[in-house]
Amino acid sequence: MKRKEITEEMKIHEEWYKEAKSKGMSFETLPEFLKKLCENYTHDYGTICHALTAGAIATMWAMNKTDQGGITGFQASCIMWELIKNWMSYEGPMKLLQYDEMLYPQNEEKFKTSISPETWERIKEKAREGLANPQCGSPKVREHWQSILRGVIPFGYCLKMKE
Repeated sequence: MKRKEITEEMKIHEEWYKEAKSKGMSFETLPEFLKKLCENYTHDYGTICHALTAGAIATMWAMNKTDQGGITGFQASCIMWELIKNWMSYEGPMKLLQYDEMLYPQNEEKFKTSISPETWERIKEKAREGLANPQCGSPKVREHWQSILRGVIPFGYCLKMKE
């Protein structure tokens, strides 16, 4: 079968996401869906990202429909963080902001520009490690690391005091 050339502008990926989360997605339908994503299209730089994401979402939805599935919202948020950490190989403290949460006053704490003492110590340690390698970082980056070690918390953040 000839592959269909697609671009993001065609918005075909929007249908993939709907199908990935549909009631019909299961272990039985998953292989055909993944095969379609991989074999029916010639992907560009952006559409391959959507294909991989839709395939991952479909897999999670199919697994969640098994007798061991039925995850909670909290578990779903844990999965999101595991994907970020393990797909991107991110380590250390992270923060994700959903700006729509600014609509609700109870979310004020999420938007404070403060970091914990533990996070600050980790940042200083990483700066120390970077400076220990003379080949690591441009002069501007190395200057930034040195300012961190002098106690300057970057980007307007401040240290969160223990309550």
